[in-house]
Amino acid sequence: MSRSPEYEFVPTTTEELEAQMIARYEELTGETLRPASPERLMISWVASIILAERVKTNYAANQNLPSRADGDNLDALAELFYAEERPQATAAACIMRFHISEAQSSAVLIPAGTRVTDGAQTLYWELPEDVWVPIGETYIDATVRCQTPGSAGNGYAAGEINTIVDVYDYYSACENTAASDGGSARMSDAAFYELLRASLDGYSTAGAKGGYIYHAKAVSSEIADVVVNSPEGGEIRLYVLDSDGQDYGGGVKYPGKAGETMKALVLDACSADTVRPLTDHVLVEDPDEVDYDITFTYYVSDQAETSADLASDVALAVQSYIMWQQGKLGRDINPSKLISLLMGTGIKRVDLTEPEYTHLRDGNMSVYDEGDDPDPSDFIPQIGKIGTITITNGGVEDD
Repeated sequence: MSRSPEYEFVPTTTEELEAQMIARYEELTGETLRPASPERLMISWVASIILAERVKTNYAANQNLPSRADGDNLDALAELFYAEERPQATAAACIMRFHISEAQSSAVLIPAGTRVTDGAQTLYWELPEDVWVPIGETYIDATVRCQTPGSAGNGYAAGEINTIVDVYDYYSACENTAASDGGSARMSDAAFYELLRASLDGYSTAGAKGGYIYHAKAVSSEIADVVVNSPEGGEIRLYVLDSDGQDYGGGVKYPGKAGETMKALVLDACSADTVRPLTDHVLVEDPDEVDYDITFTYYVSDQAETSADLASDVALAVQSYIMWQQGKLGRDINPSKLISLLMGTGIKRVDLTEPEYTHLRDGNMSVYDEGDDPDPSDFIPQIGKIGTITITNGGVEDD
């Protein structure tokens, strides 16, 4: 659900207000005002002041509604009605493997605060609590947090964070075993409003579907969608969509399935003893990916804007389509949506070869009637995954 547009509590139409003031003046004085008369100019000036105050009145009134408030006003409403604080910037996390030179006869402590970094020492990561390499083992896996909040720490591939800063006993090597993830900026007004709406399901434990969705989304503002189902009694399966989950290359990231680090963070949040019912076994799993390509030729009329500008608009329309298509688990691959966006750029027509319409599963268990015997895979939601993009300019055609 998107945030509502600003509501107009009092009208702010200049012509309507001036007409009312002129009509009242003429009624009281018995005179007809001409457009350039001093009285008419004075009324226009007074009307502008009244309208400015009405705009402020509308803004103030809208700031009392959670669906329309912004910034500090939304924060104040959240505290008053929901006892909820806006999530601030969160630091990225990753799973580090800490090695020792050889197995020991007693557990080896790796103290809280131990720092690691990448080869270029771009960012530093810190161990939040003590961990121990067990007796007879040569390594231990533990989660470290980036010391710089925000999304800057996301996307470090496995093995890139491999330099120790604070050496511990028997240290031999360290490396991250999964890509870093989970860092996010301060939550936007739109995302915070959606979290407030979901928070009503979070007053109790996460036994209800909405409760699990709330606790999962509270992990990071990078989480775009969550699907929860329970194909077996006592087993809860969560599927998480990351708004930056698919790296297409060239700095372009599209929504996609969450990485191992993000899944681990969601699992920790939703399986905590203070969140899940005691009888629930929580799992965070991957949705099924459905590959699709985009291939089309577009044609322009001789009245169209310059070729370079139009080509840029077409490319942006394709990006918008991918963001929309992959922005929700189970959203069908719909070529009609792509054609609509492309036609909105001002091209004459489009000859679309790919993708074909493809229905995707959304993981909704309610679509099955009682007594049905669906396959377990029917409960796994699907997500589109863009492959190749081929755009051809077909040139100019007469109208």
